Amino acid sequence: MTRIILLIALIGGLAFVQSTAVSCSKSATGITDPTDTIKPPVKPPFDINTINDTYAEIASVDHVYQWGSHNVHDPCVIKDGDYFYCYNTDVAYGAQVRPGIQIRRSKDLIEWQFYGWVFSGIPAQGANYIKQQGGTPNNGLWAPYVLKVGNEFRLYYSLSSTPKPRLSAIGLATAPTPVGPWTEKGLVVTSTDDNTVQTNAIDPTVVIDPQGQHWMYYGSAWDGIYLLKLNPTTGLAENGGSRGTRISQRGFTSGQPNGNIEGAEIIYNAEQNKYYLFIAYDWLQTKYNVRVGRSDSPQGPFYDFNGRDINIEEDHGPMILAPYQFAGHGGYQGVAHCAVFKENGQYFMAHQARPAINSYFMNLHVRKILWMPNGWPVVSPQRYAATEQTAVVQQDLAGAWEYIQLGYRVVPGYANEQLSPDLQVAEPLTLAADGSINGNPGNQWTYTAPLLELRWADGRTDQVLVERGRDWENKRPCLIFAGLNGAGTAVWGKR
Repeated sequence: MTRIILLIALIGGLAFVQSTAVSCSKSATGITDPTDTIKPPVKPPFDINTINDTYAEIASVDHVYQWGSHNVHDPCVIKDGDYFYCYNTDVAYGAQVRPGIQIRRSKDLIEWQFYGWVFSGIPAQGANYIKQQGGTPNNGLWAPYVLKVGNEFRLYYSLSSTPKPRLSAIGLATAPTPVGPWTEKGLVVTSTDDNTVQTNAIDPTVVIDPQGQHWMYYGSAWDGIYLLKLNPTTGLAENGGSRGTRISQRGFTSGQPNGNIEGAEIIYNAEQNKYYLFIAYDWLQTKYNVRVGRSDSPQGPFYDFNGRDINIEEDHGPMILAPYQFAGHGGYQGVAHCAVFKENGQYFMAHQARPAINSYFMNLHVRKILWMPNGWPVVSPQRYAATEQTAVVQQDLAGAWEYIQLGYRVVPGYANEQLSPDLQVAEPLTLAADGSINGNPGNQWTYTAPLLELRWADGRTDQVLVERGRDWENKRPCLIFAGLNGAGTAVWGKR
């Protein structure tokens, strides 16, 4: 019997596979091969049907060039030239990997090729800060964020420590290309392992407003998500030593946090003239889900679906992505810490996803973001597959569907309490040609492309957007929908 051992450290609300250094001949600021001996294998032509949920046979670093979309956690995606580049946390299933932030690239957001690492080890400036504070730097980097400013690429990395999980640093490195060589420029913000009211200095994301100001959002657990103004010229904090101010937090039950809050992602949508802050809730291996708030200003306040400030001590919605299960498949959990990016007018969300049959596997999922008439984003129930979007007419909709409401159950705590992924399981949905739903004339549906309305006898109304997609569970074309009901609950469908 083959036994796979996975070494997990639970620090600051983040689980990762402990890394180990591998000898490399190049400098710490350039791209390196994983061992200076492993070379990309000759691969057969890409077949989308070969993308699997589990990949134990290629999980080790010996097969790094076969990873593709596997072994991805906390992705950041940026487009440059013909390629999308994905940067992510130092992890691998059942294996020790060297530190340095992994890089992949893709031309189509479907087929991903492993490219290398940002660093050949732990950045010196972040490591030195942690050592000076009496900690030991983790042998792995977390949650990078990359953006392009002029002709310069700026990469923000997260480095935490053991045994002091809130002793952390977000550092900056720059490069002339998206693959390096990278040069450290300084530490942007740090946190300490003491009784000070603060968040953990990890999980950065940055937005540039129309006036050219740069704003960083970061944080995990403790005191929520913080906002920090940056110097546009240097990319470092405008006021050295500042940790910024809190802009989002979570609710409590009987004095215990309802779960983690971390992994923020910020965008400015010019068409909506609003800023959207996407946030990860709960434990990353189980209930991990994505919430979103919006604001007229990068400085907030950000509001939830009900018009409540997301900095109020309560949980907020809408929740637009959560663990789910369609029929005939084990489902996916841990579906958060997202990257949001735009290409040719289309917004996308990239995130990690863990197959429920073995939640230690980590895969990159990319989904289209759709925008509801009320200005809220929703995400596709199926991964992006470059499906041609031909017209969908009313007669195409009649028939059998699968239907998911992304419900939510509060389970206060973290890894030890949130043991269940709370999968949202699909139910049968029948849209009849006469406009009824599930054989009940009290339930009615109407369609004005692309908006489908499901009006239920109990007074609920779902507004959803219909398009063509790929049924990844059954490997065939399908119709899908995503939307919100009047309470701000996300709903999904698959024909």
